[in-house]
Amino acid sequence: MKFILNMHDKVRHLFKKGGKLEAVGPIFDAADAFMFTPEHRTSGGAHIRDAVDIKRVMMTVIYALLPCFLFGIWNAGHQYNVVNAVVEAGNAFIASDVFAAAFLNDMIRGLIIMMPIIIVSYAVGGFWEVLFSCIRKHEINEGLLVSGFLFPLILPPTIPLWQVALGISFGIVIGKEVFGGTGMNIVNPALLSRAFLFFAYAKSMTGDVWVAHIANAAHVDAISGATPLGLLAEGGVSVTDAITSGQISFMDMFLGTIPGSIGETSTLACLIGAAVLLITGVASWRIMLAAVIGLLSTGYLANFIGHSPMAQLPPYYHLVAGGFAFGAVFMATDPVSAAATKAGKWIYGFLIGMLVIIVRVANAGFPEGVMLSILFMNLMAPLIDSFVVDFHVKRRMKRV
Repeated sequence: MKFILNMHDKVRHLFKKGGKLEAVGPIFDAADAFMFTPEHRTSGGAHIRDAVDIKRVMMTVIYALLPCFLFGIWNAGHQYNVVNAVVEAGNAFIASDVFAAAFLNDMIRGLIIMMPIIIVSYAVGGFWEVLFSCIRKHEINEGLLVSGFLFPLILPPTIPLWQVALGISFGIVIGKEVFGGTGMNIVNPALLSRAFLFFAYAKSMTGDVWVAHIANAAHVDAISGATPLGLLAEGGVSVTDAITSGQISFMDMFLGTIPGSIGETSTLACLIGAAVLLITGVASWRIMLAAVIGLLSTGYLANFIGHSPMAQLPPYYHLVAGGFAFGAVFMATDPVSAAATKAGKWIYGFLIGMLVIIVRVANAGFPEGVMLSILFMNLMAPLIDSFVVDFHVKRRMKRV
């Protein structure tokens, strides 16, 4: 590392203001800051000494996402192998009547499915980050580390790569860069990317996420490609029958061994990530808890006033169904787009949980609900904080 640092020091002047390579200076600064401690130091005035900076916060989020990422790799490979009835024979994959695959086979197939999506997300997103940084002549921020990692995890594994590129481009450019870059966005860029694809290319984002591979299966009738929420949204099956028959299994949804978006299916993996974020103080426990309370209370209310299969689903099933756990842990708690005041976080989180149930129950065309709920509350977060601040100001003025 000392050799690399010396090389950086020798060419550093070329990337500074007035240097021959000034135009691409942000690229050099990003590489330098990623590998070494920045050379800039505060020299005067009051300042806080803290080892936690944006880079370390972003890396903490990446660490918290790793359980979802690793499980998503295995589950993507496992679901593919189950649908295609693939087992390893020598060095080749062949079709079989045995619907099982070795762990290694699942991981290898999962990597084959997952890694191109990750690479495209980072490559295309990084291109836009670098382009805007060079044009504006500011440093490349670490925000892409999280957005480029989050976005693939909320996509179905059958998503075309060109749609991945288009989606991350929309989220980075329209959702973040037009507002000024990292820290200036009003909505979560990764979630906005997914919303764009959801409305522009709904067929690729919803429905039977493994239908592209079912044609090669040995026994198509034995396989259901629909997610549990998709099954209820389609109708024709009662909640009691679906639970009794095992079509909707609480444990399967909790563990995540079901079709769905790559990183969202396992509530257990999300809880491990939540523990990392809460222990390190990166995410707000108020938002997470409030979202759970909002979801459960509205879910119980829906049981009394609703008649559709989705409305009759036991409220605690909603906790493990779809992407609620992933959204509540990693999306709703985004410090930039979430509410900032303590009371505002409770209101913000509660309304997210409430809206998830309303969307799931009242609109059969959107059986998930988490994406729309968080994006809507991202837009409402500044208004919530404004009301909370105004309330405290008026209360204190009465004491004067």
